[in-house]
This record gives sequence, C-alpha cells and structure tokens, in this order.
Amino acid sequence: MWTEKQGEGMVKLLDDMCPDTAPHKFYIGFRYVNPLTEDTLDQMESDGIERAVAFTQYPQYSCSTTGSSLNAIYRHYKQKGENPRMKWSVIDRWPTHPGLVKAFAENVQAELAKFPPEVQNDVVILFSAHSLPMKVVERGDPYPQEVAATVQRVMESLNHSHPYRLVWQSKVGPMPWLGPQTEDALKGLAKKGEKNILLVPIAFTSDHIETLHELDIEYAQEVAHEAGIENIRRAASLNDSPTFIQAMADVVKAHLDSGTSCSRQLPLRCPMCVNPTCGLAKEFFLNHTL
Repeated sequence: MWTEKQGEGMVKLLDDMCPDTAPHKFYIGFRYVNPLTEDTLDQMESDGIERAVAFTQYPQYSCSTTGSSLNAIYRHYKQKGENPRMKWSVIDRWPTHPGLVKAFAENVQAELAKFPPEVQNDVVILFSAHSLPMKVVERGDPYPQEVAATVQRVMESLNHSHPYRLVWQSKVGPMPWLGPQTEDALKGLAKKGEKNILLVPIAFTSDHIETLHELDIEYAQEVAHEAGIENIRRAASLNDSPTFIQAMADVVKAHLDSGTSCSRQLPLRCPMCVNPTCGLAKEFFLNHTL
C-alpha cells in the first residue's frame, strides 16, 4: 500500500518537473512477495517500455538488498536467454539526499514532541537498521557506512539535540551479526538509567513487519516493559510523507538530468566478493544503459 502511494505521488510530481520525459509510470518489483521482480519485468516488456530506471527503495546500498534485486533482474534475462528491449539506468543509493534527511528529521521531531514535556530533553534516540551477518560486512559491503552517513546527516539537521546511537535489528541464526542489537541496546541503556527512548527505523522507507511487529511490539512493548523503560516511542516510517515523496521525485529528476547510468560506486565490487553473479549483473547494467 505504501509503495503504491509513494509511486503514485512521485510520478505525478515528475510529470510536472520533467515534461521532456513525461508521462512517467512506476512499477513495483519485490524479491519475495507479489508483485515479484520477474513478473514486473515481463509486464514492462509487454507494455513496450523503452526506458527504465531501477530505483532502489533501500536508500543505503547493500549487496544483500539492492545488490540482490539488481542480480534478480540480470538473472531473469539470462534465464530467458534474451536481452532487454528497454534501456536501463540505475539509482543504486541515496543515503544522504537532503530530502530524505529532512523527511527523517521531521518524523523524529514530531515523535519527540509526544513525550511528556518534563522528559523531552532526556530522550535517547536509537536509530535502528536491519543488521547484516559479519561475514558480509567483512567482505566490504558498504551498508554500515551508508546507514551511519544517514544517521549523521539527520542528527546534523536536528542540531544534535539529543544523544543517540545506531543499533541493529533482525539478527537470524547463531552466526555473528553486526551489532549492538536493538534489543540488547534497550536493555543496556535501561540498566544505565536511560528510561526515555525514541526508536527510529532509519533504513526502511515504509511500515512493514520489522516496524509494526519487531519494533512496535517485540521491542517497544515486551522488551521495554521487561527492562523498566518508562517512556518509549517509535518515529513513524516515511510512508506517504510529502517531504519524502518530493525527495523521491528530486532523486529521479537529478538522475535523468545527469545522463549517467549509475553511481560511480555501483561498478565496484566488494574487495572480498565471492558472488560471481554480482559482477555479471554489474556488467549487464553497464551494457544495457542509454
């Protein structure tokens, strides 16, 4: 629902902002739920699309997220044994875009104002992002640095009004993951006397199971109660924020105006990359661009 609303708002703005490339149409492709990337690609080809922009909705790049989605596009055409009829370019990351930063900052400020007045200055801001296995981090995945860059810009926008930390959620399995985990951070801060916490989903642009259940229920209700946290809130996801939708349109306009196929970062593989598909996918996009 949120992705549909974001896409509708974005293309409406783009038609006014970029009349030379209008009309604009958005398609949604997910990796594991409908509409699947592969089905969306078939629909785009059937619709006769000639110019396509793969626009990641993960503002911070990871091989596990944006990289995986780009690999899926490459594999789809490889398995079909044909080249795309449309020309591609890629918006592969936008972690410090001013509009994105502003949208996050607005939601943080709105939620801080909902704390009891007497404790508003005492709130600790916990920026929570989906974690990665350390084996992925150690290959050179840029995600931790790019998430940290977003956090830094948001706090600069807020004039560093509150103390804050970047923490990580959604660890799965026994192997080492990037930490500290959000749950552990909440317990640790509570033991140190921090009883007022604001959770901020900093790597998600819309509400889904990891905000609505993991942050809102598992952490903000169950863990917070167990740890003795007195006031805990969660900043809204970006969802249909007008500031965020404008940022999306600005990102696309800048990309179209630039005439570039992708960022300078995209062709560079992680120093310790072990996935041959990654390199082939990067070549695919470089070979099928305008």
